[in-house]
Amino acid sequence: MSESRIQALALMGPTASGKTECAVELVRRWPFEIISVDSAMIYRGMDIGSAKPEPDVLALAPHRMIDILDPAQGFSAFEYARQARRHIEEIHAAGRIPLLVGGARLYFLALMEGLSHIPDADAEVRQRLRHELEEQGAPALHERLSRCDPLTAQRLKPGDSQRIVRALEVFESSGRPMSAWISEPPRVPENIDYHQLALWPEDRAHLQERIGERFDRMLEAGLVEEVRSLHARKDLNLTSPAMRCVGYRQVWRHLDGGCTYEQMREQAVAATRQLAKRQLSWLRHAPDVIHCATDCLRPDKAVAAVARWRSSDRGGARQ
Repeated sequence: MSESRIQALALMGPTASGKTECAVELVRRWPFEIISVDSAMIYRGMDIGSAKPEPDVLALAPHRMIDILDPAQGFSAFEYARQARRHIEEIHAAGRIPLLVGGARLYFLALMEGLSHIPDADAEVRQRLRHELEEQGAPALHERLSRCDPLTAQRLKPGDSQRIVRALEVFESSGRPMSAWISEPPRVPENIDYHQLALWPEDRAHLQERIGERFDRMLEAGLVEEVRSLHARKDLNLTSPAMRCVGYRQVWRHLDGGCTYEQMREQAVAATRQLAKRQLSWLRHAPDVIHCATDCLRPDKAVAAVARWRSSDRGGARQ
C-alpha cells in the first residue's frame, strides 16, 4: 500500500454506547486525534443535550468539528464532509492518525461514499420560507414544490416540513431544483482508507437502560434551562435543523406547553431509543464494519481490535 494513502479509523456506534469514553482511551494509548461525527455537537450552546465532552475531557482529547456553528446556521452533510476531510489531511500531515467518532449516519456516508453538492440557501430565503411554513403549513409548501421540482416533491410526504423547506430553499436560492443537483455524481477523495469499528451492545436492554439514565443526568445538569435560552431567541423555532435534534425538540415542545415535564422525559427517552435502533440497523447492514461487542462501560474489546489493526499492514503505516 502506498505510503501516501491516509489511514483513518472510524469509531461508530449507537447513541449512549460509550464512544467518547472509548475514543479517549484510544487517544491515551496511540497518536490518534479525534474528529467528531455528530450532528448536534457542531452547534455552540448545545452542550448538555448533545452529550458534548466536558472541558477536562476535551483538554485531554481535543475534538475537531464541535462548536463550529451557531444553532441558527444551516449545515449540510456535504459541507461537513468537506471540512472533515480537511481535518483528516491536517492530522495525517502532522504524523498522527485521524479518529472519526460518532453516530451520524449521513455524515459518515458523505465522508466515505460522497454526496452530490447541494448549495446552501440564502439566509433571507430560509427565514422567509420558515415563516411561510408556520403560516401556511407544510402541505401548501409541498404543493408549491410540486410545481418547481416535481421529482423531489414526488418522493416527499406532504407533512415532511424540514425536507420540503430545504428543497424550496435550494430552488429559490440557486435557480435549479434539488433533483438536478442530486443527479450530479458525487466526488470522493480516493487517498483515504477508512477502517470502520462499531461498538455493539452485548445486551440491548442495558443500552436502553443507559439511554434513560443518561437523559435523566442531562435533565439534572440543566438541559431544560439550556433549551430555554435557545427558545428565547427570535431566530430559532421548532423547524430549525438544530432544534430537531433528539432531546432538544421534546424539551422545546414542553416549553411551548405541548406536553408536561413527565411526558417530555418519556418522549425524549423513547425518541433516543428509536434513534439507537436505527443506528444499529444501519451498522448491521453497512459493509466493511467490524462489530466490537462491548458492555458500554469498558472499552477493552474495542482497544484490542484497534491494537490488532495497528499491528497489521493496514493500520501500522504510522506508528
